[in-house]
Amino acid sequence: MAPRSYGKLDRMRTAYSVETVRTAERELMARLPEGALMQRAAAGLAAACADLLGRVYGSRVVLLVGSGDNGGDALYAGARLARRGAGVTAVLLAPERAHAAGLAALRRAGGRVARAGESEALVEGADLVLDGIVGIGGKGGLRPDAVPLAAAAGRSRGAVVAVDLPSGVDADTGEVHGAAVQADLTVTFGTHKPGLLIDPAREYAGSVRLVDIGLELPAEPELEALQHEDVARLLPVPRAESDKYRRGVVGIAAGSARYPGAAVLAVSGALRGGAGAVRYVGPAGDAVIARFPETLVSDQGPKQAGRVQAWVVGPGAGDDAATVAEVLAADVPVLIDADGLRLADAEVVRGRRAPTLMTPHAGEAAALLGVERGEVEGGRLAAVRELARRYGATVLLKGSTTLVADSGGGAVRVNPTGTGWLATAGSGDVLSGLGGSLLAAGLSAVDAGSAGAYLHGLAGRLAAEGAPVGAHDVADAVPVAWRNVVG
Repeated sequence: MAPRSYGKLDRMRTAYSVETVRTAERELMARLPEGALMQRAAAGLAAACADLLGRVYGSRVVLLVGSGDNGGDALYAGARLARRGAGVTAVLLAPERAHAAGLAALRRAGGRVARAGESEALVEGADLVLDGIVGIGGKGGLRPDAVPLAAAAGRSRGAVVAVDLPSGVDADTGEVHGAAVQADLTVTFGTHKPGLLIDPAREYAGSVRLVDIGLELPAEPELEALQHEDVARLLPVPRAESDKYRRGVVGIAAGSARYPGAAVLAVSGALRGGAGAVRYVGPAGDAVIARFPETLVSDQGPKQAGRVQAWVVGPGAGDDAATVAEVLAADVPVLIDADGLRLADAEVVRGRRAPTLMTPHAGEAAALLGVERGEVEGGRLAAVRELARRYGATVLLKGSTTLVADSGGGAVRVNPTGTGWLATAGSGDVLSGLGGSLLAAGLSAVDAGSAGAYLHGLAGRLAAEGAPVGAHDVADAVPVAWRNVVG
């Protein structure tokens, strides 16, 4: 049976900040007739709603209308649906500030405005709820008068569609402060916004449909989400004259008497990551050789292990600070994970001339930043950027949405392939070995982290297929994921 294919999209997804989007909108509106840009957005929005409904005629549609342009988009889209026979009712959160032209268009098309006291019941009984409460400029969560409507939308028997972004989430950061609308579909205009790609906000967006409205955006976005074709271009391919050393050798300094499995799993990821050979250094050599006899094993320390093109240090290392320090002194790229993050000297990391890739999960990132874990999980984009800045390193922040940030700034990479089934012991060790192997094969720290996370997430999906898996299953699925990407 052919392997299932995941995520084959034509091009990289990019996301831009609210300020950048607003600037592009103003520039475009200056060249268009008044109201033309909103009509483009409303046409795309109405088409998406019609697709979701299937049968528009006779359907019950409720618009949640705030005072901004999002409310105008919802009203014009509602007018289009009303002209096709839907029964459309608008719930106006600020009647005196509702978009006047949009409201007039809705009424001309046969739509109506909800009466006092009937709003929540209408929302709960709708076939489709269109969330136009707050636009991409909203900050600080929903206002109190909108919270009951968001709750009613959550109870609705119909689909909930967000206009540009679910109301109550932060477009720029992905943060969610308090109540927010939980959408089944978000129809976003011109470009993705960071909050649509980063948790926790991503979980509120549902599926995302991008409507092209003609924006001209700068070359460098805030976020990039690689797709199959992007990753395929990064992955190393051996040439006819390649040998195991020319393909790169990765060193794995991991494991301890207490955690020998971490060494085995890191090696399992490294062997499947594109390097030609794997050297293992540490006390778990017998366990590594028993499972992977092709590994080059040494117990003499990193300096005596032989030449490598990159090191992985930290998984299951316990309190072996000396080995971590020895690896960090090497003039080759180093991936630091798990115990290595705790044991690494920050000044040494900042002073390294060769690339460094740090791979913390939220708890480890919180410890490095001196904050609570919840602060990292609620503000993942800020956390990964701050870690990269503080340590002068590339940082891969693991989690529900894995982010990769470079110390030099630029676009942050967000991985779209992850699955909750990867939340299993040892999964991160496999990722460390995989990322380190890609470093040894010649990828930059940003590319190694991004491609490694992409393959790891895809392997997790392929291994799980909706059922629990162990870390060794994820490692075994990496070659299938690799073929899926390049095939």
